[in-house]
Amino acid sequence: MDMQGGGFGAGDLTAAQHVRLAGGGVAAPVAPAANHHRDELLIGEVVDISGSASRILLDSAALGNLASSSDAAVAMAGQVGAQVKIRVGNTWLLASIRDQQLHERSEGLIVATIDFLGEGDEEKITGRIHNFRRGVTRYPIPGSQCFAATSHDLKQIYAADERAHVEIGTVYPTKDIRGSLYVDAMLGKHFALLGSTGTGKSTSAALILHKICELAPQGHIVMVDPHGEYSAAFKGTGALFDVDNLAMPYWLMNFEEHCEVFVTAEGRDRQADCDVLARCLLQARMKNRLAEGMTKITVDSPIPYLLSDLLNILQNEMGKLDKATSSAPFMRIKGKIEEMRADPRYNFMFSGMLVADTMAGFLGKIFRLPSDGRPISIIDVSGVPSDITGVVVAVLSRLTFDYAIWSRGEPQRPILLVCEEAHRYIPSKDVGTGQAVRKILERIAKEGRKYGVSLGLITQRPSDLAEGVLSQCGTIISMRLNNERDQHFVKAAMPEGARGFIDSIPALRNRECIVCGEGVSIPIRVYLDTLEEEKRPASSDPLFSKLWRETGGEAEILERVVKRWRSQGR
Repeated sequence: MDMQGGGFGAGDLTAAQHVRLAGGGVAAPVAPAANHHRDELLIGEVVDISGSASRILLDSAALGNLASSSDAAVAMAGQVGAQVKIRVGNTWLLASIRDQQLHERSEGLIVATIDFLGEGDEEKITGRIHNFRRGVTRYPIPGSQCFAATSHDLKQIYAADERAHVEIGTVYPTKDIRGSLYVDAMLGKHFALLGSTGTGKSTSAALILHKICELAPQGHIVMVDPHGEYSAAFKGTGALFDVDNLAMPYWLMNFEEHCEVFVTAEGRDRQADCDVLARCLLQARMKNRLAEGMTKITVDSPIPYLLSDLLNILQNEMGKLDKATSSAPFMRIKGKIEEMRADPRYNFMFSGMLVADTMAGFLGKIFRLPSDGRPISIIDVSGVPSDITGVVVAVLSRLTFDYAIWSRGEPQRPILLVCEEAHRYIPSKDVGTGQAVRKILERIAKEGRKYGVSLGLITQRPSDLAEGVLSQCGTIISMRLNNERDQHFVKAAMPEGARGFIDSIPALRNRECIVCGEGVSIPIRVYLDTLEEEKRPASSDPLFSKLWRETGGEAEILERVVKRWRSQGR
């Protein structure tokens, strides 16, 4: 078939195609009686087959006749993102229209590229589709007829099977077909929720997590919340932690995390400081009586130690130095530890009250073991000083992964770790601070599912994520993305069959998303359900026009704000 300038030449159409497709709509083909109810939905035919992307020829007059149909799916027939069905033997193939262009030489004809979604069997009496599945076993041949997919067809295709699932919204363009996520497939292979600021991303995340909590009230979900938005959404169903009640013991940090907190030097000095810290930290850990019965203790072992012991050991080691050796590394580390111990902002982690062995209790409350009907812990890190936020997230992520590794052989309790603003913690650049959190989250993305740790990433800048992390997410839920670079990144991570949907990402409305991957049987475009007011995160945008009309009480506002600011209280 000769393509000229992107369209088909006039000579490319067979006489039969001209008869069937020219002029006043598609002539009804000679067909068995059982097929007569479909004749009016005939809209074109296949002209080119090449794997997942093939091409069809559509008759614009036939599409015009269907545009006034009361069935929303039929009325959309032939549009980009709409579905068509093609018969092969006793099965129906379903395809999505990716793009269109006018036929160059023949008026009233449209050339469209389609992506095959899957196939279903035909019921003998009604001709309807049932038993729909992903993938194609037999491709059609050029000349096969294309029909508009009806709402009933879509119902069969999008209907959730008996696997555990949660309904999140309505499938576009229908009014009543429900879009579902298969929970096991979605969590088993990680998921990502993407969308530019203001598209309803936080509310969508809350909606999905609420639905999962309803399905599994004994679940184990840890959510890292950098803006303090989600506490309002999960008051009833979650355990809420912030700097006031998190009480995360400093000795739970491993050596790399200790270095990020206590070692401030750069370049060659950094290595010297890390070596000193490793030596002294090991000695401090070994002073604990828990260490007495253990044969193998490393700097990473989560054994409690006293900060005062660590400072004394640093002092003693410094006393043993000969004159030629510099004491600068010892002084730098000592200064940093004393500074953090004295600063009340770090009390949630470096308080003298956190010395006892509270590891089991801490893991129990964070991982919801047992859940007691509150399966999600919201960890609000908005009050954590910015220089150690990354370390706090690293410790929480690593504890999740380490718990999963060391609990093998026990009854399994899989954990879902949800990271809001994921691009902060898994940045694409692999130098500078914050590498501990990047390494552990990348490791969970690669290996987590073997151990029962699922990762949920929420971000507005997928292009800033470390390469490869997005492609480890088996399910991608994409809301509107305004940035072209982000759109390109998502395209690269999505499966081939979803390409037609991807082109509509810049045109999505608020609360609308495209879901593809493991969590759905075929890619879907969904208008998400409305979430009750009390279940929404506190993230609505300020209304300038309304708020700028209000005045009064500014002096009192300033006084209260300054007081909180100075006392670092929230």
